[in-house]
Amino acid sequence: MTIIEAIIVAIVEGLTEFLPVSSTGHMIIASTFLGIHKEEFTKLFEVAIQLGAILAVVVLYWRKFFDFRRWQFYVKLFIGVIPALLLGYLFSDQIDALLESPLTVAITLLLGGIVLLFIDRAFNRPTIESDDQITYSKAFITGIWQTIAMIPGVSRSAASIIGGMQQKMTRNLAAEFSFFLAVPTMFAATAYSLFIKKWGTTELPRKGYEIIMESKENMVAFGVGNIVAFVVAILAIRFFINYLKIYGFKVFGWYRIIAGVILLILFLTGVIEH
Repeated sequence: MTIIEAIIVAIVEGLTEFLPVSSTGHMIIASTFLGIHKEEFTKLFEVAIQLGAILAVVVLYWRKFFDFRRWQFYVKLFIGVIPALLLGYLFSDQIDALLESPLTVAITLLLGGIVLLFIDRAFNRPTIESDDQITYSKAFITGIWQTIAMIPGVSRSAASIIGGMQQKMTRNLAAEFSFFLAVPTMFAATAYSLFIKKWGTTELPRKGYEIIMESKENMVAFGVGNIVAFVVAILAIRFFINYLKIYGFKVFGWYRIIAGVILLILFLTGVIEH
Protein backbone atom coordinates (compact mmCIF):
# COMPACT_ATOMS: atom_id res chain seq x y z
CA MET A 1 0.00 0.00 0.00
CA THR A 2 1.41 3.35 -1.07
CA ILE A 3 0.95 6.59 0.88
CA ILE A 4 -1.52 7.85 -1.72
CA GLU A 5 -3.55 4.65 -1.43
CA ALA A 6 -3.46 4.92 2.38
CA ILE A 7 -4.73 8.52 2.20
CA ILE A 8 -7.56 7.56 -0.18
CA VAL A 9 -8.75 4.70 2.04
CA ALA A 10 -8.41 6.89 5.16
CA ILE A 11 -10.51 9.65 3.58
CA VAL A 12 -13.17 7.07 2.79
CA GLU A 13 -13.05 5.82 6.41
CA GLY A 14 -13.29 9.32 7.88
CA LEU A 15 -16.16 10.32 5.59
CA THR A 16 -18.26 7.21 6.06
CA GLU A 17 -17.58 5.87 9.59
CA PHE A 18 -20.29 7.95 11.23
CA LEU A 19 -22.64 8.31 8.26
CA PRO A 20 -25.29 5.59 7.74
CA VAL A 21 -23.63 4.31 4.56
CA SER A 22 -21.11 1.70 5.85
CA SER A 23 -17.46 2.64 6.19
CA THR A 24 -16.27 -0.97 5.90
CA GLY A 25 -18.26 -1.44 2.73
CA HIS A 26 -16.86 1.72 1.17
CA MET A 27 -13.29 0.84 2.15
CA ILE A 28 -13.69 -2.60 0.57
CA ILE A 29 -14.96 -0.94 -2.60
CA ALA A 30 -12.14 1.62 -2.58
CA SER A 31 -9.41 -0.96 -2.01
CA THR A 32 -10.96 -3.18 -4.71
CA PHE A 33 -10.76 -0.39 -7.27
CA LEU A 34 -7.20 0.36 -6.14
CA GLY A 35 -6.31 -3.30 -6.61
CA ILE A 36 -5.06 -3.78 -3.04
CA HIS A 37 -8.05 -5.45 -1.36
CA LYS A 38 -6.38 -8.89 -1.23
CA GLU A 39 -3.25 -7.63 0.52
CA GLU A 40 -2.83 -8.66 4.14
CA PHE A 41 -1.80 -5.18 5.26
CA THR A 42 -4.86 -3.64 3.58
CA LYS A 43 -7.23 -5.83 5.60
CA LEU A 44 -5.44 -4.83 8.81
CA PHE A 45 -5.26 -1.18 7.77
CA GLU A 46 -9.04 -0.99 7.20
CA VAL A 47 -9.57 -1.91 10.85
CA ALA A 48 -6.60 -0.12 12.42
CA ILE A 49 -7.35 3.37 11.06
CA GLN A 50 -10.52 3.36 13.12
CA LEU A 51 -8.26 4.73 15.86
CA GLY A 52 -8.34 8.10 14.11
CA ALA A 53 -12.12 8.05 13.90
CA ILE A 54 -12.36 7.13 17.59
CA LEU A 55 -10.27 10.16 18.55
CA ALA A 56 -12.53 12.41 16.48
CA VAL A 57 -15.53 11.46 18.65
CA VAL A 58 -13.59 11.85 21.88
CA VAL A 59 -12.29 15.30 20.86
CA LEU A 60 -15.68 16.60 19.69
CA TYR A 61 -17.49 15.32 22.81
CA TRP A 62 -14.63 15.62 25.29
CA ARG A 63 -16.75 17.30 27.98
CA LYS A 64 -19.06 14.30 28.14
CA PHE A 65 -16.33 11.68 27.83
CA PHE A 66 -14.28 13.13 30.67
CA ASP A 67 -17.08 14.05 33.07
CA PHE A 68 -16.28 11.31 35.56
CA ARG A 69 -19.10 12.35 37.87
CA ARG A 70 -21.56 10.80 35.40
CA TRP A 71 -20.40 7.23 35.94
CA GLN A 72 -23.69 5.85 34.61
CA PHE A 73 -22.67 7.09 31.15
CA TYR A 74 -19.65 4.75 31.12
CA VAL A 75 -21.72 1.82 32.39
CA LYS A 76 -24.23 2.30 29.57
CA LEU A 77 -21.44 2.29 26.99
CA PHE A 78 -19.95 -0.85 28.51
CA ILE A 79 -23.32 -2.62 28.49
CA GLY A 80 -23.99 -1.46 24.94
CA VAL A 81 -20.73 -2.87 23.60
CA ILE A 82 -21.11 -6.35 25.17
CA PRO A 83 -23.09 -7.88 22.24
CA ALA A 84 -20.47 -6.73 19.71
CA LEU A 85 -17.60 -8.07 21.84
CA LEU A 86 -19.23 -11.50 22.22
CA LEU A 87 -20.33 -11.96 18.61
CA GLY A 88 -17.13 -10.45 17.24
CA TYR A 89 -15.07 -12.95 19.22
CA LEU A 90 -17.26 -15.96 18.39
CA PHE A 91 -17.58 -15.28 14.66
CA SER A 92 -14.26 -13.62 13.86
CA ASP A 93 -13.36 -16.02 11.03
CA GLN A 94 -16.78 -15.77 9.37
CA ILE A 95 -16.62 -11.96 9.52
CA ASP A 96 -13.15 -11.99 7.94
CA ALA A 97 -14.48 -14.12 5.08
CA LEU A 98 -17.27 -11.63 4.42
CA LEU A 99 -14.78 -8.76 4.41
CA GLU A 100 -13.34 -10.16 1.18
CA SER A 101 -16.68 -9.97 -0.67
CA PRO A 102 -17.51 -6.75 -2.55
CA LEU A 103 -20.69 -8.51 -3.77
CA THR A 104 -21.92 -8.73 -0.17
CA VAL A 105 -21.33 -4.99 0.15
CA ALA A 106 -23.35 -4.26 -3.00
CA ILE A 107 -26.35 -6.28 -1.81
CA THR A 108 -26.37 -4.88 1.73
CA LEU A 109 -25.93 -1.32 0.49
CA LEU A 110 -29.04 -1.73 -1.65
CA LEU A 111 -31.16 -3.39 1.04
CA GLY A 112 -29.99 -0.97 3.74
CA GLY A 113 -30.87 1.97 1.52
CA ILE A 114 -34.44 0.74 1.16
CA VAL A 115 -34.71 0.50 4.95
CA LEU A 116 -33.42 4.05 5.45
CA LEU A 117 -36.15 5.47 3.20
CA PHE A 118 -38.76 4.54 5.79
CA ILE A 119 -36.92 4.99 9.11
CA ASP A 120 -38.05 8.55 9.79
CA ARG A 121 -41.70 7.55 9.44
CA ALA A 122 -41.34 4.23 11.26
CA PHE A 123 -39.95 5.77 14.46
CA ASN A 124 -41.53 9.21 14.66
CA ARG A 125 -42.77 9.28 18.27
CA PRO A 126 -39.62 9.58 20.43
CA THR A 127 -39.89 9.99 24.20
CA ILE A 128 -36.20 10.00 25.20
CA GLU A 129 -34.41 13.30 24.62
CA SER A 130 -31.21 13.05 26.71
CA ASP A 131 -28.70 10.29 27.46
CA ASP A 132 -29.63 10.48 31.15
CA GLN A 133 -32.97 8.93 30.17
CA ILE A 134 -31.36 5.98 28.39
CA THR A 135 -31.75 2.93 30.62
CA TYR A 136 -29.25 0.09 30.81
CA SER A 137 -31.66 -2.23 29.00
CA LYS A 138 -32.12 0.28 26.16
CA ALA A 139 -28.34 0.64 25.86
CA PHE A 140 -28.01 -3.16 25.63
CA ILE A 141 -30.74 -3.50 22.99
CA THR A 142 -29.14 -0.71 20.96
CA GLY A 143 -25.88 -2.64 21.20
CA ILE A 144 -27.62 -5.73 19.82
CA TRP A 145 -28.80 -3.71 16.83
CA GLN A 146 -25.22 -2.57 16.31
CA THR A 147 -24.02 -6.15 15.78
CA ILE A 148 -25.92 -6.34 12.47
CA ALA A 149 -23.11 -4.16 11.09
CA MET A 150 -20.71 -7.11 11.34
CA ILE A 151 -22.02 -7.89 7.85
CA PRO A 152 -19.99 -5.66 5.46
CA GLY A 153 -22.15 -2.98 3.89
CA VAL A 154 -24.49 -2.83 6.88
CA SER A 155 -23.54 0.48 8.45
CA ARG A 156 -22.63 0.35 12.15
CA SER A 157 -23.82 3.92 12.46
CA ALA A 158 -27.15 3.19 10.74
CA ALA A 159 -27.75 -0.01 12.71
CA SER A 160 -27.12 1.59 16.10
CA ILE A 161 -29.06 4.77 15.22
CA ILE A 162 -32.04 2.71 14.10
CA GLY A 163 -31.71 0.69 17.30
CA GLY A 164 -31.73 3.88 19.35
CA MET A 165 -34.77 5.24 17.54
CA GLN A 166 -36.53 1.90 17.99
CA GLN A 167 -35.88 2.39 21.71
CA LYS A 168 -37.73 5.75 21.52
CA MET A 169 -34.67 8.04 21.36
CA THR A 170 -34.92 11.21 19.30
CA ARG A 171 -33.13 11.11 15.96
CA ASN A 172 -30.32 13.37 17.18
CA LEU A 173 -29.87 11.54 20.48
CA ALA A 174 -29.78 8.18 18.70
CA ALA A 175 -27.05 9.54 16.41
CA GLU A 176 -24.99 10.89 19.32
CA PHE A 177 -25.35 7.67 21.31
CA SER A 178 -24.23 5.81 18.19
CA PHE A 179 -21.09 7.96 18.13
CA PHE A 180 -20.44 7.31 21.82
CA LEU A 181 -21.01 3.57 21.40
CA ALA A 182 -18.53 3.56 18.52
CA VAL A 183 -15.64 4.45 20.83
CA PRO A 184 -15.48 1.25 22.94
CA THR A 185 -16.68 -0.87 20.00
CA MET A 186 -14.06 0.36 17.55
CA PHE A 187 -11.34 0.53 20.20
CA ALA A 188 -11.95 -3.13 21.05
CA ALA A 189 -11.96 -4.14 17.37
CA THR A 190 -8.75 -2.21 16.71
CA ALA A 191 -6.98 -3.55 19.81
CA TYR A 192 -7.98 -7.09 18.88
CA SER A 193 -6.69 -6.69 15.32
CA LEU A 194 -3.38 -5.21 16.52
CA PHE A 195 -2.49 -7.29 19.58
CA ILE A 196 -4.53 -10.52 19.66
CA LYS A 197 -5.64 -11.62 16.19
CA LYS A 198 -3.18 -13.74 14.19
CA TRP A 199 -2.84 -12.64 10.56
CA GLY A 200 -1.36 -14.54 7.65
CA THR A 201 -0.93 -18.24 7.07
CA THR A 202 -0.92 -20.90 9.76
CA GLU A 203 2.77 -21.50 8.99
CA LEU A 204 3.73 -17.89 9.65
CA PRO A 205 1.05 -16.16 11.76
CA ARG A 206 1.76 -12.59 12.85
CA LYS A 207 0.02 -10.08 15.04
CA GLY A 208 -1.19 -6.80 13.60
CA TYR A 209 1.44 -4.59 15.20
CA GLU A 210 4.17 -6.87 13.86
CA ILE A 211 2.86 -6.43 10.32
CA ILE A 212 2.80 -2.66 10.76
CA MET A 213 6.33 -2.56 12.15
CA GLU A 214 7.87 -4.89 9.58
CA SER A 215 8.47 -2.05 7.13
CA LYS A 216 8.82 1.73 7.12
CA GLU A 217 6.13 1.97 4.44
CA ASN A 218 3.60 0.18 6.64
CA MET A 219 4.38 2.38 9.64
CA VAL A 220 4.06 5.58 7.62
CA ALA A 221 0.80 4.39 6.01
CA PHE A 222 -0.62 3.51 9.44
CA GLY A 223 0.33 6.88 10.95
CA VAL A 224 -0.77 9.01 8.00
CA GLY A 225 -3.98 7.01 7.64
CA ASN A 226 -5.02 7.61 11.23
CA ILE A 227 -4.28 11.34 11.03
CA VAL A 228 -6.29 11.72 7.83
CA ALA A 229 -9.17 9.63 9.20
CA PHE A 230 -9.23 11.78 12.37
CA VAL A 231 -9.46 15.11 10.52
CA VAL A 232 -12.03 13.93 7.98
CA ALA A 233 -14.15 12.22 10.66
CA ILE A 234 -14.42 15.47 12.64
CA LEU A 235 -15.80 17.25 9.58
CA ALA A 236 -18.15 14.36 8.76
CA ILE A 237 -19.61 14.22 12.28
CA ARG A 238 -20.30 17.96 12.32
CA PHE A 239 -21.97 17.76 8.91
CA PHE A 240 -24.05 14.70 9.79
CA ILE A 241 -25.53 16.06 13.01
CA ASN A 242 -26.47 19.36 11.39
CA TYR A 243 -27.93 17.65 8.34
CA LEU A 244 -29.83 15.07 10.38
CA LYS A 245 -31.62 17.73 12.42
CA ILE A 246 -33.18 19.17 9.27
CA TYR A 247 -33.50 16.44 6.64
CA GLY A 248 -33.35 12.99 8.23
CA PHE A 249 -32.13 9.78 6.58
CA LYS A 250 -33.86 9.67 3.20
CA VAL A 251 -30.98 11.08 1.15
CA PHE A 252 -28.61 8.47 2.62
CA GLY A 253 -31.13 5.78 1.70
CA TRP A 254 -31.21 6.91 -1.95
CA TYR A 255 -27.41 7.13 -1.99
CA ARG A 256 -27.09 3.55 -0.77
CA ILE A 257 -29.62 2.29 -3.31
CA ILE A 258 -27.87 4.03 -6.22
CA ALA A 259 -24.43 2.86 -5.04
CA GLY A 260 -25.67 -0.71 -4.59
CA VAL A 261 -27.27 -0.83 -8.03
CA ILE A 262 -24.13 0.56 -9.69
CA LEU A 263 -21.96 -2.03 -7.96
CA LEU A 264 -24.27 -4.88 -8.96
CA ILE A 265 -24.14 -3.69 -12.57
CA LEU A 266 -20.34 -3.63 -12.38
CA PHE A 267 -20.39 -7.23 -11.16
CA LEU A 268 -22.78 -8.38 -13.87
CA THR A 269 -20.66 -6.73 -16.57
CA GLY A 270 -17.44 -8.19 -15.17
CA VAL A 271 -15.85 -4.86 -14.32
CA ILE A 272 -15.48 -6.02 -10.70
CA GLU A 273 -14.76 -9.63 -9.81
CA HIS A 274 -16.13 -11.32 -6.71
